[in-house]
Amino acid sequence: MKRGASLVIASHNPGKLREIEELLAPFDFELKSAGELGLAEPEETGATFAQNAILKARAAADASGLPALADDSGLAVAALGGAPGIYSARWAGANKDFAAAMARVERELNDKGATDFSAKFVSVLALAEPKGSAEIFEGEVHGHLVFPPRGDKGFGYDPIFVMDGTDKTFGETEPSYKHSISHRARAFAKFVKALEGV
Repeated sequence: MKRGASLVIASHNPGKLREIEELLAPFDFELKSAGELGLAEPEETGATFAQNAILKARAAADASGLPALADDSGLAVAALGGAPGIYSARWAGANKDFAAAMARVERELNDKGATDFSAKFVSVLALAEPKGSAEIFEGEVHGHLVFPPRGDKGFGYDPIFVMDGTDKTFGETEPSYKHSISHRARAFAKFVKALEGV
């Protein structure tokens, strides 16, 4: 893809859209969101982050006739066998209530009597061409969970996740810094290398 080209961001999540738009800002793409184009959200039937990212990117590319970039990401908690994982957004319910989702994570850890609070954030980006192929780019960061949630700068599960080597949750971390260290930033670094032919 060339700088300045049109690109659909296959997401209806305002927080994720804002983060992706900021990460893509240096590339001068003409960005359009799936919501802005009136594209339906496809059912996420994949068994992995990669399968769901490809599904979303392909649906948006085929419906819009433009290249589309999708992100499937989530929180994987070791003591919960990797849950919520690909169901991270679904744990927040139809109203996208992540306070309830974070409370559920804490409740399930307590129910298990867990002492291991290690977790990771995973992000898989998929870039799809209309009626064509899809490429994927993966990133993850490891850390641990804290309760109660702290900070209001991020979105999703950010207020309970502390990345290894730091002492702040992603919810307490300035967005400009988070964009340089997060799971999504690591996936984007691979995407950018592909764009630049490195």
